[in-house]
Amino acid sequence: MADTQKLPEEFKGEDRRASVASLSEAPAAVLEEGTLDPVYEAKARILNKAIQDIGMGKYQWQLFIVIGFGWASDNLWPIVTSLIFTPVKNEFKPDRAPYLTLAQNIGLLVGAVFWGFGCDIFGRRWAFNLTIGVTAVFGLIAAGSPNFGAIATFAALWSIGVGGNLPVDSAIFLEFLPGSHQYLLTILSIDWALAQVFATLVAWGLLGNYTCQQTDEVCTKSANMGWRYFMLTMGGVAMIMFFLRFVCFTIFESPKYLMGKGLDGEAVKVVHEVARRNGKTSTLTIEDLEQCNNLGAPVIAAQSHAATAIKRNLEKVDLSHVKPLFATKKLAYSTSLITLVWAFIGLGFPLYNAFLPYILATRGAEEGDGSTYITYRNSLIIAVLGVPGCLLGGLLVETPRIGRKGTLAFSTVLTGVFLFCSTTALTSDALLGWNCAYNFMSNIMYAVLYAYTPEIFPTKDRGTGNAITASANRIFGVMAPIIAMFANLETAAPVYVSGALFIAAGLLVLILPFESRGKASL
Repeated sequence: MADTQKLPEEFKGEDRRASVASLSEAPAAVLEEGTLDPVYEAKARILNKAIQDIGMGKYQWQLFIVIGFGWASDNLWPIVTSLIFTPVKNEFKPDRAPYLTLAQNIGLLVGAVFWGFGCDIFGRRWAFNLTIGVTAVFGLIAAGSPNFGAIATFAALWSIGVGGNLPVDSAIFLEFLPGSHQYLLTILSIDWALAQVFATLVAWGLLGNYTCQQTDEVCTKSANMGWRYFMLTMGGVAMIMFFLRFVCFTIFESPKYLMGKGLDGEAVKVVHEVARRNGKTSTLTIEDLEQCNNLGAPVIAAQSHAATAIKRNLEKVDLSHVKPLFATKKLAYSTSLITLVWAFIGLGFPLYNAFLPYILATRGAEEGDGSTYITYRNSLIIAVLGVPGCLLGGLLVETPRIGRKGTLAFSTVLTGVFLFCSTTALTSDALLGWNCAYNFMSNIMYAVLYAYTPEIFPTKDRGTGNAITASANRIFGVMAPIIAMFANLETAAPVYVSGALFIAAGLLVLILPFESRGKASL
């Protein structure tokens, strides 16, 4: 915390006392004092205090609902691709069917980079509204695909929208949350789990009854309409989400983003509007923020005005948002480690999915468990178990001595352990049991990972930080279908590699330098 000894001498009188009071009452921050630019840091602490004073109210709860659409989409659409994979392959008979998954992963990578980096440059609002809109439009168009090339192209295009959901949505939700309620970022993952349940239920009815079977020599469009009905349903749901976001809800630009751009007055207006929506008032004034400009005088002597310098730097489309994430040894260490964690998980998860057809075919096939009914029944059971996993994650992250890091490390390691255990299954029921345990732990892992990551980045560079980690995840995800096309999947090797990657990621979490439990993000 800043105190009177750390303020410059010219910062005197009533202004000096007011700012000292504001800074001393601000919630404890995730990043240590002195990590960031002193002007930005002081203003961020004052805005944290203002948001905390307003508290959790109507606006944040409405935001919780519409932000949940982004979480749901992030899980829903990769599942859509995996569910339509077999009927699309049966109908179009492509030489290399994994190109569909590859196209999706390339789209996810482009989306993560474009929307993640972009929301630090052109703001959160447009990205927030457009990501689901892009997904809905191309998802609906994809239902009319005449060949494999078309469906692969549309999968890449809808994935560009999907790839931006979490980098943008986690940033904007965190920036409106009081520090006391940041655990809700973990609870949001219940939408991620419910999306899996929803997709499986719809697929059961449509794909289970209106698609060609693997044994059919000829698969015509008329006999294989299930995946097209499925795409129309998913695209329609995405369009409803877009309508609710764009028409029925007014999203404000993040106050800390505006402050980072030098728009202190706009930031104050947003805080007052949020307070009004919550039926409260805020005492924050533009003077509270402008007083902090003097803190930068001894540090940035070559610049005429700190706020102007910040604004000028943030408007550049260059590395100005990347460098602050590596500004100190501790920040560089943290950013590098969390990126590596995302990369390991990005390869481990799709590698296991690539192995699933082999393990399903060799576990319990003699019992006649390969029927469509059994397949979707098991998928639904596995999906349902993800819901309590997210809720448990929300509880554990606020538990003393466990917190974000303990929960994330524990759940990630156990995810890998259960993957190893799945190779011991000799029947489909045994495999179902291990997959239930795997999905339960992986939902805890993802719930915490999606919440913890944006918390350890400063607001003005949070979109970029999210983009870096998500890009690492997607780049390694792109490698998985390539491996699936050229490697021998008729062995258990991929699942051993996948389990090892999860365990390694969990161990890396233990040495991350920041614990964000009970602290406000800057």
